[in-house]
Amino acid sequence: MGRFNELLAYKKAFELAMKIYEITREFPREEKFSLTDQIRRSSRSVCANIGESYRRRAYSKHFVAKLSDAQSENTETEIWLEFSKACGYI
Repeated sequence: MGRFNELLAYKKAFELAMKIYEITREFPREEKFSLTDQIRRSSRSVCANIGESYRRRAYSKHFVAKLSDAQSENTETEIWLEFSKACGYI
């Protein structure tokens, strides 16, 4: 039986979270406690929710709920990326 970190969705989410970490290291200092923290948190949360959903896969309602949470966090990450782009940070 595989592990959650072998899932393609998890691998892609983890890769994106790490890219976001690297990119946000160059964000202005005044964004540290707002945009930088928010975008890092939401991108990492996608991975966490995928992992949690995998552990709850035997319980379809819990599984779907956690995948829905991952999707919501992914959307939040996308929005923060839009703000970052509009601000000229990326």
